[in-house]
Amino acid sequence: MKLQRKNRLRAVALGAIAVSGALALTACGSDNNGGGSGNGGDSTKAAGNIKCEGKGQLLASGSSAQKNAMDLWVKNFTAACKDIQVNYKATGSGAGIQEFLQGKTAFAGSDSALKPEEVEKSKSVVKGGQGINLPMVGGPIAIGYNVPGVDNLVLDADTLAKIFDGKIEKWNDEAIAKLNKDAKLPDLKIQAFHRSDESGTTDNFTKYLKAAADKSWSYAPAKAWPNKSGQSADGSAGVSSQVNQTKGAISYFELSYATANNIHTVKLNTGAAAPVEASSDNASKAIAEAQVVGTGQDLALKLNYTTKAEGAYPITLVTYEIVGDKGNKAETLPAVKSFLTYIASEDGQSVLKGLGYAPLPAEIAQKVRANVAALS
Repeated sequence: MKLQRKNRLRAVALGAIAVSGALALTACGSDNNGGGSGNGGDSTKAAGNIKCEGKGQLLASGSSAQKNAMDLWVKNFTAACKDIQVNYKATGSGAGIQEFLQGKTAFAGSDSALKPEEVEKSKSVVKGGQGINLPMVGGPIAIGYNVPGVDNLVLDADTLAKIFDGKIEKWNDEAIAKLNKDAKLPDLKIQAFHRSDESGTTDNFTKYLKAAADKSWSYAPAKAWPNKSGQSADGSAGVSSQVNQTKGAISYFELSYATANNIHTVKLNTGAAAPVEASSDNASKAIAEAQVVGTGQDLALKLNYTTKAEGAYPITLVTYEIVGDKGNKAETLPAVKSFLTYIASEDGQSVLKGLGYAPLPAEIAQKVRANVAALS
């Protein structure tokens, strides 16, 4: 199964096809230079359950946690919609938001909702509207590790906090041994890796540490790694690669990176009856407890990082597609809505579980679809 998933991920093609007269679809705004002939009104067509509207190149960037999902979505969508090329760059959530706020992209992917000051700044790009958060991808943040001879590892929030703060330095430390009485833990140095780029995955992981291990984790949650402990690498691909090739390594990344690279993942002692593994189903149980805290068309969610529900994996993230609610460019809007409509659909969401992600809860997914339809 893991090999099948890995092959599926590699099979994605992000077509950089040179199309004569292709229209670069950038972010929101009132600039209509180049006229409205590229709105795709006459090229609307249905391919399977994907409705194709618009044409040209759709530019987007951001979250690397959703890259594997985005790759498959792009493959399926562009196979159906030949007149649209979708170019999504997994630059990290922070960089994705920055590019969106600079008007360089049609939408951004972020594992954290826009901050109030970012919403305010978006109003200068989205003329007459603002940036909103549309949850699209759910899933567990896996804690991957590379410890020879240890195939089953249990940790809790307090121990994780101390590991990533440099306070626990060896794999046979007493705190780890107490949680793994049957494991043969080696006298091996812990190599903790964190993201070097600003990342929503880091933001969510540090939110978990702060909420669940407040006494051992003194840092405020943030997209940028907050201390000088450990080593760094760029993106989820970078940190997972370091774990894969470094004995004693541990890091955090979206589950599909662990699945694709056959990396062992930590089970969490949450206070439930049994340790909880990182899986799509277990992440869904935690995400189901999320509350919508956004207003209007904004669907920002508040996750419960301290859940003790049986089988609920608390280190989860929700990736948002950030787009303008209104005031979008007329020539870009059809393609943006067409693509977002597909990925929010039942067909789009149904492919996520096979990649290690968690589809959106039905109630939230329905709200997302309604809000995509209302984009103007």
